[in-house]
Amino acid sequence: MDLNRLRVLVTVAREGSVTGAAEALHYAQPSVSHHLARLEAEAGVPLLQRVGRGIRLTEAGRMLVTRAEEILGRVDSAQAELAAHAGLQTGRVRLAAFPSALATLVPPAAARFGHDHPDLDLALTESEPPESLTALRNGEVDVALVFEHPDPDVPTAASTTATVVLDEPLYVVTPKGRRWPDPRSALSTYAGERWIAGCERCRTHLLRACEQSGFTPTIEFETDDYVAAQALVAAGIGVTTLPGLALLANRHPDVRIDRIPGDRRRVLAVTYGKPPPPLPVQAFLDALSATLTAPTWPH
Repeated sequence: MDLNRLRVLVTVAREGSVTGAAEALHYAQPSVSHHLARLEAEAGVPLLQRVGRGIRLTEAGRMLVTRAEEILGRVDSAQAELAAHAGLQTGRVRLAAFPSALATLVPPAAARFGHDHPDLDLALTESEPPESLTALRNGEVDVALVFEHPDPDVPTAASTTATVVLDEPLYVVTPKGRRWPDPRSALSTYAGERWIAGCERCRTHLLRACEQSGFTPTIEFETDDYVAAQALVAAGIGVTTLPGLALLANRHPDVRIDRIPGDRRRVLAVTYGKPPPPLPVQAFLDALSATLTAPTWPH
């Protein structure tokens, strides 16, 4: 398939019309229509449907747009890598990381990277794991710092390489000074409490862990902000669970934490493709490894 035609399809999907795509690409409208017709001929299936004065993607079209975004992103990344192929004299590394990693693991690594490679640029973006991995596949970032829970049925991408950075414990967070029966760290202790949890996608592990403890939590408050979650707990609004890095990044003075035995989440540095990664990316991974020390987890 012609890359230029794939770019036209992606632009039509983003702009929502042939006219919008033509303006964005600085093409004549008949040229955009011609590229789409040729691409449909190459694909062998309809990619677009006429709806009134507009168009919409068919199921095959949506599938191809998803793949095309990844393909075009990798082509753009390959061009950047080739530009830096002569060595570490010039280049860039774009990192996406989840908030608590950005507040704890990234700053010393970024400082080390900048000291060792002053001619390389480092761009940092805050992003949760699903968005980070999508950006990685689309060539928008070079390294995705993500986490995963040891839950079953979690798919892994064959197109990426993951390096384990560390394992972090998980904690129950409750109001300071409140008395709890032993064992405090058992989730079933808090079965009758109101819970503070992340978005529906983010609370999957909590729901699974509570189910294994024999109850379904009553979730009345939703936030992915670990600072706000602790403030709500401190005010007596509910209880929650948080990972170690979030508590290292910020610990509210009026909360109590109890480590959940055997529960953890794993932090990974993910790159696209098979090793070795491009030289600038490897330089950042080396800086991350060099500055990583075993955290003294809160207690």
